[in-house]
Amino acid sequence: MNWEIIIKWLPKLAQGATLTLELVAIAVIAGLLLAIPLGIARSSRLWWVRAFPYGYIFFFRGTPLLVQLFLVYYGLAQFDVIRNSSMWPYLRDPFWCATATMTLHTAAYIAEILRGAIQAIPPGEIEAARALGMSKAKALIYIMLPRAARIGLPAYSNEVILMLKASALASTVTLLELTGMARTIIARTYLPVEIFFAAGMFYLVMAYVLVRGFKLLERWLRVDACQGR
Repeated sequence: MNWEIIIKWLPKLAQGATLTLELVAIAVIAGLLLAIPLGIARSSRLWWVRAFPYGYIFFFRGTPLLVQLFLVYYGLAQFDVIRNSSMWPYLRDPFWCATATMTLHTAAYIAEILRGAIQAIPPGEIEAARALGMSKAKALIYIMLPRAARIGLPAYSNEVILMLKASALASTVTLLELTGMARTIIARTYLPVEIFFAAGMFYLVMAYVLVRGFKLLERWLRVDACQGR
């Protein structure tokens, strides 16, 4: 193991890791915001309300993220209406293409997590809220969504870790995140083992920090729930 080479290129790998964190942070937060209405609609008893989120979730869960990324990055450029639109400066940028694709992809999974969490809420809690005179909207905002957040948080944390690892696919569209930066360095040094080992350590550290952060959040929500009783 050539440690001198690893130490020499650590700043560049750290730069790529920073871009990876930016990409994942935007995707999982924007994906969560998009998933909330999808998850609520998905848990509806009305079939025509469930229809669109079902089709959306079926498509994005049923096709590989890499294929979706290629469709956005290479496919949208084929349409004149896209190239002439105000969105083109963003859609020709690999960072925003990767961000948009990852957001749409993870939103489908988070929506299913939210649907399952909503359906796992004990019916008695919802009935108690309605008995107190809460409307359906108030019960949803003050009872169901906070409860679903506690139930679905472990699954959501797993989805964030999966998106961290899936972000490596962004290197296929020339984005110099951690994996893309590692491949660029390997092209100069011809030392794949050392560089990929260092990149793997970066991923491991980022995943560990995220796992610990979500563990602390779960503990805080559990304590908060106990105090609320």
